[in-house]
Amino acid sequence: MSDASSPAGGHLELRSARGRWVLLATVLGSGLALLDSTIVNVALPFLGRELNAGMAGLQWTVNAYTLTLAGLILLGGSLGDRYGRRTVFVIGTIWFAVASALCGLSPNIEFLVAARALQGVGGALLTPGALAIIQASFARADRPRAVGAWSGLGGVASAAGPLLGGWLVQTAGWRWAFLVNLPFALLVVLVAVRHVPETRDEQAAGRFDVLGAALAALALAGITYGLIQEAAPLPLVVGLLLAAAFVVVEVRRSPEALVPVGLFRNHVFTAVNVVTLVMYAAMGVAFFLLVVQLQVVSGFSPIAAGLAMLPTTILMLLLSAKAGDVAKRYGPRWPMTIGILLAGAGFVAMSTIGFGASYPLRVLPAVTLFGLGLSAAVAPLTATVLATVDERYAGTASGVNNAVARTGGLLAVAAVPPLVGLVGEAFRNPAVFDAGFRAAMLVSAAMMGVSALVTFVTIRTNVLAPE
Repeated sequence: MSDASSPAGGHLELRSARGRWVLLATVLGSGLALLDSTIVNVALPFLGRELNAGMAGLQWTVNAYTLTLAGLILLGGSLGDRYGRRTVFVIGTIWFAVASALCGLSPNIEFLVAARALQGVGGALLTPGALAIIQASFARADRPRAVGAWSGLGGVASAAGPLLGGWLVQTAGWRWAFLVNLPFALLVVLVAVRHVPETRDEQAAGRFDVLGAALAALALAGITYGLIQEAAPLPLVVGLLLAAAFVVVEVRRSPEALVPVGLFRNHVFTAVNVVTLVMYAAMGVAFFLLVVQLQVVSGFSPIAAGLAMLPTTILMLLLSAKAGDVAKRYGPRWPMTIGILLAGAGFVAMSTIGFGASYPLRVLPAVTLFGLGLSAAVAPLTATVLATVDERYAGTASGVNNAVARTGGLLAVAAVPPLVGLVGEAFRNPAVFDAGFRAAMLVSAAMMGVSALVTFVTIRTNVLAPE
């Protein structure tokens, strides 16, 4: 019997050799998705020009991946629980790698968008598995340290992503933004097969909510298409009808529903997911447009544009844990409210980044303000999501919140650019793109204001207090 199939699940120690291998596999697996999103955003102007794509093509390059990931991520977690977390994790990694190769070989924008959608399916199988493997493999006493190490090393991967992405795009071309995933995926598969124990939920029963997953994905596709293609209202209407059908199906299928509607009876859980939706919608717009603005309008190189958000990542690595401690002691309302407002102020500052913008004078203050706000808000938000449900539903609640966050970014990247005039060939016209970018940052700041207001009104001060 191989080492990977031995009955070590739930008893691994972080300091053991096998424990470190498991951590490596999960960090690298999660890092694949993080690296990919960072590198792809840096590559957008280049692939847009080479594949003769307009703004809609760039939006779909980002959104096709997010669409299938957001629509299927909960189903991916359920598949891992039922058929084996390592098995689904490995299948997702292989799927992700094959789709990445197709992205890198794309002859036109339509092929790239289709390949990105396939890549999102792989991400939906891969992403939930990493944390689930840690939770199921390590001994209870070592889980907090394992999760902390996973989060910290994942943050390092996020920090390295922009530098790697900018360098690849500038020296080897945009196709390597996708092809670079292949050697990392191979390493993940080899380590996982050899060292990660297989675990599953032995009590998992009942049918999969395939209908719910299909309705969610199709609803998001219709709404996204309708928002990007302004002259196509029918898909938007169909998407909204499918979204309504999804809600009806989930209510009727409870407790076997893809999204357990009973969780939303807790008004704080509902409120914090509304906050997540709006907050991550604003962030999705900024992450999509800023690196393009820096290259097309401000004249930054791909490497410089990719590194622009590095202070935000560093601040989150240094301050997120402390923000979590503050929220646990004083409650999440004020850290979340103040943090979201600071992040909104960062978007206002970003709106001043224009032609010939100086990094120290314009970009650095904006991303630092944004990073401080994000550091204050994200850890308390995550803790609040988990604190509002019973411990046995922690994974489900986290998955729902993750899907809500990705859905917010998906819909905002589809809706906001056309709203501010970023359509057609806008990214080829610096003056047009600059005007649209400034308006988009102000729209994002307004969304952060709404998110902060909902937080202040609905989140109890003592929600994290021990019962």
